Amino acid sequence: MQFRHKSVFVAATLAVLGSAAQAETVKIAIAGPFSGSVAQYGDMVKAGALTAIEQINAAGGAGGNKLEAVMMDDACEPKQAVAVANKIVSQKIKYVIGHVCSGSTIPASDIYENEGIVMVTPSATAPQLTEGKKRQFIFRTIGRDDQQGPAAAQYIITKVKPKKVAILHDKQSYGQGIATSVKKDLEAAKIPVAVFEGINAGDSDYSAVITKLKSQGVDFVYFGGYHPEMGLLMRQAREQGVKAAFMGPEGVGNKDVTAIAGAASEGMLVTLPADFAADPANVKVVKAFADSKRDANGPFQMPAYAGVSIIANAIAGAKSTDPAKVADYMHKHPFQTPIGMVNYDTSGDLRLFKFVVYKWHKDATKTVAN
Repeated sequence: MQFRHKSVFVAATLAVLGSAAQAETVKIAIAGPFSGSVAQYGDMVKAGALTAIEQINAAGGAGGNKLEAVMMDDACEPKQAVAVANKIVSQKIKYVIGHVCSGSTIPASDIYENEGIVMVTPSATAPQLTEGKKRQFIFRTIGRDDQQGPAAAQYIITKVKPKKVAILHDKQSYGQGIATSVKKDLEAAKIPVAVFEGINAGDSDYSAVITKLKSQGVDFVYFGGYHPEMGLLMRQAREQGVKAAFMGPEGVGNKDVTAIAGAASEGMLVTLPADFAADPANVKVVKAFADSKRDANGPFQMPAYAGVSIIANAIAGAKSTDPAKVADYMHKHPFQTPIGMVNYDTSGDLRLFKFVVYKWHKDATKTVAN
């Protein structure tokens, strides 16, 4: 995705164009984990979506229609996500920002597609969400694992050049999917993958797999999953004398990984979306976050903001709040957003999205990796 803008992005530039025949309140469900071990990611999405809704309403609404957020907690649990999706259907809500975790997004998306509800996920990267499916109402404002995985693998191959690799995952759609993608590319480059194994998310003791890392003499570990497990793996590995470097996807790029791992988090590599909050074109958007006492820094705030702005601009462009017309407009038109120019393919995936490799530090800051 191109991140250079010809002009400063202004919230709802198109959203105020074209008044609706009769203004109405358009409810948008914000669905994600607002409780549980990965609630931080839900909070990022919430911050982005609410800031966008406030800015769009202040600018006149989506084609003259006011937007209203409805919070829905799925705790990153697939069964709860299905319950949330059915609740959204019963409440006749036609637009969703979310879900957040791929494992929750996939089953919920089937319900939205069947019911004609537009869903834009700012964080679910698993290809299975759209792969091989005819999707009219399902969209993303983030890249897929088969874009993120190759970015990680290319860095490992060209920069790290390890002698022996272990690839671990949490046995879930997101983690296992991206781990498999990385494994495929490393093996194609003739880099030995000595260990490919799943761990149980939520466990507190990973000594068995760490013993295997030691016995195999691995010097690099890639983990597909989320920060609670990554933090424990790094801390316990260092405690047991494993000096291998660690790398993970955006699910581990959370300051709480340092709260768990401590000094062992120093040097962790992580693929993340570009730092949209640092883009000079987003100065006004970042200020809007700050004015609302929200943090714009994180992997999912700007994609969530972009998701709301795309829905709003599509409502204005289609001159309708009918989700079918709005979805059709989204498929056929580009959108200028804080994450760059968004163009969708027929599956609702971004035609291009750039992941950047960062180096994590023990003070929970990050810098672009060399």
